[in-house]
Amino acid sequence: MKNKKKILITGANGFAGRHLKEYLSGKYILFTPSHKELDLLNEKEVENFFKKHKIDVVIHTALVGGSRKEERIESALSQNLRMFFNIIRNKKRFKKMIHCGSGAEYDKRFSIVQVREEDFDKRVPADEYGYGKYLCSKYIENSENIVCLRIFALFGKYEDYRYRFISNAICRNIYGMPITMRQNVYFDYLYINDFVRIVEYFIENKAKHKFYNAGTGKRVDLKTIAEKINEIADKKSEILIKNSGLNNEYTCDNSRLAGEMKGFKFTEFDNYMTQLYTWYKENKKIIKKELI
Repeated sequence: MKNKKKILITGANGFAGRHLKEYLSGKYILFTPSHKELDLLNEKEVENFFKKHKIDVVIHTALVGGSRKEERIESALSQNLRMFFNIIRNKKRFKKMIHCGSGAEYDKRFSIVQVREEDFDKRVPADEYGYGKYLCSKYIENSENIVCLRIFALFGKYEDYRYRFISNAICRNIYGMPITMRQNVYFDYLYINDFVRIVEYFIENKAKHKFYNAGTGKRVDLKTIAEKINEIADKKSEILIKNSGLNNEYTCDNSRLAGEMKGFKFTEFDNYMTQLYTWYKENKKIIKKELI
């Protein structure tokens, strides 16, 4: 055990954190404190934690807001920044930090199409979530040993099926309901099983850059996803699109990530859709029909 890296995962009970905890368990010595065990908003608690535990890598996934159900949380910007800087002020007590950034840093008021890392700071995000992530990146620009993975659309089992499109659409199909969307849109969807492998790479390797777009570099629209679900499923769902046309695209160029992680294979679209559909079908009991 003494040769294993010691890793702190913040937000370990959240979607990304839960998957990281499962995937990295046994490979490393993990610290996955709940909010009650470690309040990241309490600077003294955070300082005492790092004094007590010699941490090699911090994986910062903890987050307030960032989803439709939470986008209006009061003081989300302040809370997210406080968590980030309470960790950062202890940077001499750990060796590396992997920070979960967001494509929202590029400003979601406009279409974000195959965006590159060099496009950062051409605009300042207007929303609190994107602005908070933007401010963290501005700090990281002048820091050492922090890697920022800018996530665009992360999905997989355990996500909130009430709000997240792919899981919601699968659940609606399983219950014989129509698949609905306000408007069709292109995303760069990253399967959580691939994301955890990307994080593991940066745990084990020294990053050549500070920022990476965490995406596949491929775009897929919601209508195509709905049609794929119908193709996989036993019965087809009606696909209902409220508004015509396309909403703002949200995709990235992942050349920097792909160039560094040579040989990395992303899960193919057909495979991850089949895997996730099968998981929900086998775990139908967790789906509350009245919530979808």
